[in-house]
Order: sequence, then structure tokens, then C-alpha cells
Amino acid sequence: MEPEIIEHEGVVERVEKGAVHVKITSRSACGACQARQACGMAEAQEKIVVVPAPDAADYRPGQAVSVGVRKKTGHIAVLLAYGGALVVLLAALVLAVAVFGASDGVGVLVALGSVALYYVALWICRRKIEHTIQFTITKI
Repeated sequence: MEPEIIEHEGVVERVEKGAVHVKITSRSACGACQARQACGMAEAQEKIVVVPAPDAADYRPGQAVSVGVRKKTGHIAVLLAYGGALVVLLAALVLAVAVFGASDGVGVLVALGSVALYYVALWICRRKIEHTIQFTITKI
């Protein structure tokens, strides 16, 4: 059975009242490979995750921590970011071309514009979304 929490190890970058900023290195599948230096294809990216924590004062910059998120909320985030955009893209393209008779080029522009509006709507609703995706932090 798979674990309910997805965890990543990171380092505390800074601490503020009620929140801990943790630097996590996200790696692609080949990023953890032993031959990555010779291959040159490794892809690693640093991300800062802000974890709300009432005990934030207990953490210090440079401290190793583990940041976790429930798998269910992680799936919701992926659906919002990628699944919703795909549905909006396809629906706008079909509506523009098949229903309204637009040319293919215009249909593509309408579809891309619709996706841009979708991401703007997500950005506007980010505070509500943040409260549904909750991170946990533990000292290592």
C-alpha cells in the first residue's frame, strides 16, 4: 500500500512568524541517477515552499527538515494545474472551430487565450486554494 503523505527533504531557508520557508531540490527521474555527471541530462530545480507552522520559532535557517503533503491534496493540485487547463483548452478549441465556425488559427488563439484566463482565475482564487493544500513540516 502506498503512503498517504508525499514527503521531500529540504533545508530551512528562513523563518518568519507563523511560517517556515523551506528550500527543496526537485529532481527529474534521471536527476538522482549515479551517472548524471557523465550524462549531462540531469535536471534539478530548487523550489521554496512556505509551510504555515504555529511552532515556526522552533526552526532555524540551515536546519534539515521533511516537508509533506497529503497525496489526495497533491492530486487535487495536479488536477487544477494541468487537468483543468487541458479541459479548458479543448473545450474552447472545439467551441471556436466546430460551433462558431472560426478558422483553425483563430480557434487556437481562442483556446490559448482561454487557458491564460483559466490561470488568471486560479491566481485570483489562490488564497482559497492554499487553504485546501496543507503542508506539514518535521525536523530530521
